[in-house]
Amino acid sequence: MRPSALLRPLPWLLLGVLPTLAGCDLLGIEPASAVAERREADGKAVGAACRHAGRALEDCFSLNRKAEKAAVYAGWKEMSDYMRENKVPELAPQVNAERPAAREAEDAAARPAAKR
Repeated sequence: MRPSALLRPLPWLLLGVLPTLAGCDLLGIEPASAVAERREADGKAVGAACRHAGRALEDCFSLNRKAEKAAVYAGWKEMSDYMRENKVPELAPQVNAERPAAREAEDAAARPAAKR
């Protein structure tokens, strides 16, 4: 068999494979940069919400252990500056500020009483 005969189906094969490779976004695979940007944005939102609710930065860190601390701090600081410049008052938090484990224990203790 001649070498040119082996190369003839190659362009058609590439045309068949390229659309499947372009569809990798449909699989839900996010690039690492997109994941990092989303985590940073989430951390900033958490920090800003904590500051607006009048929570201390340390409380915000302990209540949101999965959030990146640097992003939480950046969001908290940005909101603090914004609130100071625009004279926005703090809102009193409506949710109990206890640790999540303590809240889960209370919920577990309350469940059997509700079934009676």
